[in-house]
Amino acid sequence: MSRKADLARLAHLSQMMLDHRLARLTAAAAAVAKSEAMLRGLVAGAAPDLGPVAASEVGMRYERWADARRADINLTLARQRVAVFEARKGAADAFGRADVLGKLSGR
Repeated sequence: MSRKADLARLAHLSQMMLDHRLARLTAAAAAVAKSEAMLRGLVAGAAPDLGPVAASEVGMRYERWADARRADINLTLARQRVAVFEARKGAADAFGRADVLGKLSGR
């Protein structure tokens, strides 16, 4: 094979790698968005059909449960944000390679 054909194949492979890394970044960002939505969804609404004492007790029990759930989600969210950071770095590296090989194969 000629050098030009080899560069074209490498450029194609690097583009495939870039597509894969961008898909991983998109999936990681979607997971973060889902976790953030779950956190926003833990806001308690009022219970108008209960008396003040019962409503207060229900509210305290819900907040206790929601606090534990928030702690779990925040741990997951921290891991997911690290995954986004790493995926972004991988996508940037893949972009650089694809760009350079695309320019070299275009000569």
